Amino acid sequence: MEVAMNAAEMIEVVLPGKVEPEELQVRRRAVPSAGPGQVVVRMEATGVSFAEQQMRRGRYYDQPPFPFVPGYDMVGTVLAAGDGVGAGLVGTRVAALLKVGGWASHVVLDAADVVPVPDGIGAAEAETVVINGITAWQMLHRKARVRAGQTVLVHGANGGVGSVLVQLAQAVGANVIGTASARHHAALREGGVIPIDYRTENIPARVHDLAPRGVDAVFDHVGGRGIVDSWRLLAPGGTLVSYGSASTRDDEGSKRWPVLKLLGRIWLWNALPNRRRAYFFNVWAGRGPEPQPFPGQAARRPRRGLRSAPAR
Repeated sequence: MEVAMNAAEMIEVVLPGKVEPEELQVRRRAVPSAGPGQVVVRMEATGVSFAEQQMRRGRYYDQPPFPFVPGYDMVGTVLAAGDGVGAGLVGTRVAALLKVGGWASHVVLDAADVVPVPDGIGAAEAETVVINGITAWQMLHRKARVRAGQTVLVHGANGGVGSVLVQLAQAVGANVIGTASARHHAALREGGVIPIDYRTENIPARVHDLAPRGVDAVFDHVGGRGIVDSWRLLAPGGTLVSYGSASTRDDEGSKRWPVLKLLGRIWLWNALPNRRRAYFFNVWAGRGPEPQPFPGQAARRPRRGLRSAPAR
């Protein structure tokens, strides 16, 4: 979709309700000004992911009420800075994590919530690793604490978060087993991953063949009944990190119920006497559905109550 625009106006892509993609709306208004401590960023790249698709269908756990502007993350150039912001930030390419609001030509953000993009990295390249990279890095290092020589199972190893998880796990010297459809197996093998076809193979049996004592970590975005298999595949001392419920994408009824079931299972597993751990990872825990700070900056602000939602 191409939309003409003059320099004094901005455009936003609005999600008006439960609609098909062609029913998204374009809204025009004046480019906002930066307030104290804020910057105006001209968007150069933003993403369309599972999260936005679920929001469009009204199925994302804690999405804001319609209408709203989607857009989980963005990369762009700082056009203007408000009082209290160093003038040197103007003209800098930055990345930001928003949750909503990124599908706009211009976005106003707190200057503390943007991160400079290193030289030599394009906007689209940088955008692909904002939410995906943050999610993968935190799950791998802060939850599972994967170390060299360990073996991990990554569901959806070819996906946005999964592909970053694979690379980060290999960077610390871990062995990676990855589930994906058959058409992705050649690329996964080339990247050093042992692939499993989740459509045709018995995943638990195959993993047991590859890792008889179990795996040290499982990263599961699928949820549903398969989460039980993920838990059972753990070796003593292993960690399950659940970060979504993609298997329930087309379910009817409450959009919160799949996540609540996951949280209930995880609570029960952790309450039992065992040497394994389980987490539900949510990059937005403690933050609401409106645009929020980049995770690296979150510690500077007071928390406003725990919330759990499917990660992207």
